[in-house]
Amino acid sequence: MQFWPRKRAKRIYPRCRTWPTRAEAKPLGFYGYKVEMIHAMAIDNRPKARTKGERVSMPLTIVECPPMRVFSVRFYKKIDAVFRVTKEILLSNELILRRKLSLPKTIDPKLDDIKPEDYDEIRFIAYTQSKLSGRAQKTPELFEIGLGGKPKDQLEFIKQHIGKEIRLSDVFSPGEQLDVAAVTKGKGFQGTVKRFGVAIRSHKSEKTKRGIGTLGPWHPNRVLPSVPQGGKMGFHVRTERNKLLVKISNENINPAGGFKSYGVVKTDYALIKGSLPGPSKRLIRLYKVRKPSTKLQSEAPSVENVVISK
Repeated sequence: MQFWPRKRAKRIYPRCRTWPTRAEAKPLGFYGYKVEMIHAMAIDNRPKARTKGERVSMPLTIVECPPMRVFSVRFYKKIDAVFRVTKEILLSNELILRRKLSLPKTIDPKLDDIKPEDYDEIRFIAYTQSKLSGRAQKTPELFEIGLGGKPKDQLEFIKQHIGKEIRLSDVFSPGEQLDVAAVTKGKGFQGTVKRFGVAIRSHKSEKTKRGIGTLGPWHPNRVLPSVPQGGKMGFHVRTERNKLLVKISNENINPAGGFKSYGVVKTDYALIKGSLPGPSKRLIRLYKVRKPSTKLQSEAPSVENVVISK
């Protein structure tokens, strides 16, 4: 019962309810598509590691991150201690967005008439360009992204990026810690052993081996929600904290024929240390770290000119 209720996700990508604070007016998040896990030989730069300065094998996850664009801008006011949207202005009506929304043929964004001091926070709605990636999905996803800085700087950032692309390197840099959120693999209907880790019973037990011994006491005369039972498992929203961003690049990293469950990586990609939730092709949201770990190194390990093998 570590996660309760054990609900499945409503959509294929998670939402963010709170954003960290930063002084610089830059996006506080990005998105990408999970490609595959690999391992690479890198120089260990952890200050207290026994293998410091030596070549070690490092598990990495490839996340392809095609550029994103600004769809609209939202203006928030704090009403009753809650940030509420008081105004939204449409900034793009590209043809690809009509696969997702009903949009007007012409738009007239009047950002010059906006007074940023009248609002407490400004965020923008971004849309993906998955057609540029190896996933080649035609319908874009839309999601909200927060901005650092004050409302005046946030509005200036929006004005500078109308009709322009925002790349991964504009938001993050190698050696930075990330918070990663995604929807995990769906595993279908599973029993109590796989779903809750219930011990397998003796071969002499009655009726079943991979089941629980009792549904509970006679009183209270009902089955408690804490009793492990079979049910649907997976497809949950999960967040992993303090993942190390090792490298941002657009160099060729594809094996012959591309990656088995993904295809060919065509645009910018990130190498993140360790594993990430979700299967291949799953949309992953990357956030600025909320509580950075003091145990991780502040510089990314060097993996240049190293053959990366699966």
